[in-house]
Amino acid sequence: MSDDGHTTGTGRLITALAWAVLLLGLWLWGRDLTGLPTAGSADGDVAGLGTVQLPAPAEPLGSALPQRIDIPELGVQAPVTARGLDSRGAIDPPPFDQPGVVGWYRAGTTPGAAGTALMVGHVDTETRRAVFYQLSTLKPGETVRVVRSDDTVAQFTIDDVRVLPVDHFDAQLAYGPRVPGRAELRLITCGGTFDRATHSYTANVVVSAYLTGTTR
Repeated sequence: MSDDGHTTGTGRLITALAWAVLLLGLWLWGRDLTGLPTAGSADGDVAGLGTVQLPAPAEPLGSALPQRIDIPELGVQAPVTARGLDSRGAIDPPPFDQPGVVGWYRAGTTPGAAGTALMVGHVDTETRRAVFYQLSTLKPGETVRVVRSDDTVAQFTIDDVRVLPVDHFDAQLAYGPRVPGRAELRLITCGGTFDRATHSYTANVVVSAYLTGTTR
């Protein structure tokens, strides 16, 4: 992987190392951490709230499997596949030959249900840009939709976009619920800059959103 979409022969190892950052975060997130700050400007933000007026949260839905994720501002309509943990305990992302697929952490919350649902995707592969290549350009107030197996479409509003450094990764901020009782969604990919000395990205992009509506 690289920051400009070009790739190297070590791309697969690089991505494995980047995803390993998720290990500690998943362990902490699984303990139902609360008391996180609400969205706003802070170190590591890609986009703070500013003057954006965000809608009130909707009541959480029942559990239903995610089938597709739509991000209108990025022109993304991607199938979702359930993923577990790899041998290191990190989220196992979709295979490299499926760069347009998003992975959902199946042992966690389903998107739209109360809690924090986790979705991961590659920023690039050895040969091309991937589904979350432009994730860091999203802004508070923009929309993410998740098509679910119960024929509902859960609509989420983005309230926070951050770049969290790998060497000071804030697992609580990345995975813990921002507001207890809400239905929340996290979209995660590699970010920052590509360090050619270590052949890895320096950060993770974490987009936070919460449920604001439902359609069928």
